Amino acid sequence: MPPQIFRLVLLTLAIIVSYIIARYLLTPASFGQYGFYRAEALAEAATPEPVFAGRKACLECHEDIQEKLLKGEHKTIGCESCHGVGREHAQNPDVKLGKIGDSGCLRCHEDNGARPAWIKVIVVKDHYRGDKCAGCHVPHQPNEVP
Repeated sequence: MPPQIFRLVLLTLAIIVSYIIARYLLTPASFGQYGFYRAEALAEAATPEPVFAGRKACLECHEDIQEKLLKGEHKTIGCESCHGVGREHAQNPDVKLGKIGDSGCLRCHEDNGARPAWIKVIVVKDHYRGDKCAGCHVPHQPNEVP
């Protein structure tokens, strides 16, 4: 057998052995238990770590805001819809939530043909006067003038 063929066969065997060793070492133990995926993925997907605090957590400290909110049109919207994820803030009040800017308001109120008819929408170029939304509207009671 020519030496080139012998070296080629050795190289092929080395690649195959390397693949088998890597597959053995890198494949999780639960792979294939319930099909062609990792069985532990089911438990991980079933118990994700929550990131939202929920309205009840906000009410522990912000009942006054809740009273205002219940009188306005935003009463069905959760706090975290506008203020972002609040679990860390609920656990430690020193962690500040991000302030929402106009983009937070416009996410729901910018004119878009796909919006339901009951949501009040604006055409930004016609409505916007250079001030932020909160300059004319109180977010927790949008019809009230500050």
